Amino acid sequence: MIVAAVVLLAGCGGADAPPAAESSSTAPGAVTTAPDGVQEVTLRTQDDYVFTPATFTVAPGRVRLTVENVAEQLTHNLRFRPDAVPQPIPEEITLLAPGESRTIEFTVEQPGDYVFDCTFHLQLGQTGTMTVEG
Repeated sequence: MIVAAVVLLAGCGGADAPPAAESSSTAPGAVTTAPDGVQEVTLRTQDDYVFTPATFTVAPGRVRLTVENVAEQLTHNLRFRPDAVPQPIPEEITLLAPGESRTIEFTVEQPGDYVFDCTFHLQLGQTGTMTVEG
């Protein structure tokens, strides 16, 4: 029954980027700059309905966001809430099964707070904030 609900919920999202390569050794939430100049940050989620960390800060420009699902049971997703961001970010991760990681890449120019969530667990409080400063 839970699997059916997850499949139904997953059908209403956008396209994902291909699965991410090996996870980096950088601590979750640490923003680094890749050789191509893109800011990179990794979040983790597990069986406790939170993103780790729930907040991070980037500068205006290109961002490569990886989400690692280290859960044993729960499937997650990530989308930026269209009603809670200074500028739209249509890229999202529509389905992230236990043990998977996926990466999205987007550009942000407007400073401010960009709220994101796991729509599967929104009522359980699985939300976070990306702050753009600069």
